[in-house]
Amino acid sequence: MYDQPMLRDNALKGKTFIVTGGGTGLGRSMSKYLMELGASVVISSRKLDVLQKTADELQAETGGKALAVACDVRIYEEVEQMLQQAVDAFGQVDGLLNNAAGNFISPTERLSHRAFDTVVDIVLKGSYNCTLALGKYWIEKKISGTVLSITTTYAFTGSGYVVPSACGKAGVIALTRSLAVEWAKYGIRLNAIAPGPFPTEGAWSRLVPPGLEDDLDMKKKVPMGRVGHHQELANLAAYLMSDFSAYVNGEVIVIDGGEWLKGAGEMNVLEKVPDQLWDMMEKMRKK
Repeated sequence: MYDQPMLRDNALKGKTFIVTGGGTGLGRSMSKYLMELGASVVISSRKLDVLQKTADELQAETGGKALAVACDVRIYEEVEQMLQQAVDAFGQVDGLLNNAAGNFISPTERLSHRAFDTVVDIVLKGSYNCTLALGKYWIEKKISGTVLSITTTYAFTGSGYVVPSACGKAGVIALTRSLAVEWAKYGIRLNAIAPGPFPTEGAWSRLVPPGLEDDLDMKKKVPMGRVGHHQELANLAAYLMSDFSAYVNGEVIVIDGGEWLKGAGEMNVLEKVPDQLWDMMEKMRKK
């Protein structure tokens, strides 16, 4: 069944991975599975209280080790500090999962330049800050590291109403493909996953304007007629972070049930949202 774990027991034993945005949602789900496979995980975000609660829960659920580190990935010095804390705790870091993200669902003309900066800085700058810091560390220590970044299918196609995110995620794909070639000689691999709809409690509620849940039902856009299960994404992420995928490099793997092939621009359906509902959502966002 699709919600079952994929890799053999202890497939990642002895490995340590940093997962940005690992405290909630898909980051939490992927972190949990990495730990179930024997890896130690460093989860990071800006909210230490949320992170610590998640780390405690993950350790209780898996019997593995999780370290919570507060880090704003937009600030390179904080990324370096996070890496040092990870090395101090576990001796070595073997992989990076660039999962931290931000998004505003909005007509672009309603966004300030600061809102645009916020999303692009978290998505793109955060990803290259972490990738650069880990890359320098791996090259210096002669470690064969692995970077996996979570992007999106609308980075291929573009999409209305999520323009800052589309720009940032497209940059992450360029980063992945460029460094996959440049750093392969050091034994460093870079890949990305472009997920379709995988509901999460926080982000999902912000993506769908109230009252339009049926009109904007993501399942209707997926040829397979359903959304993704978190374990499906976790299985793919664990495979790409593992040595089983040693010959996969520079790839962006889509896991969306065929959604992007059916209709480009994942959020273009938001053209159905009336102005007064955008007003309400904007007030909610600013709170």
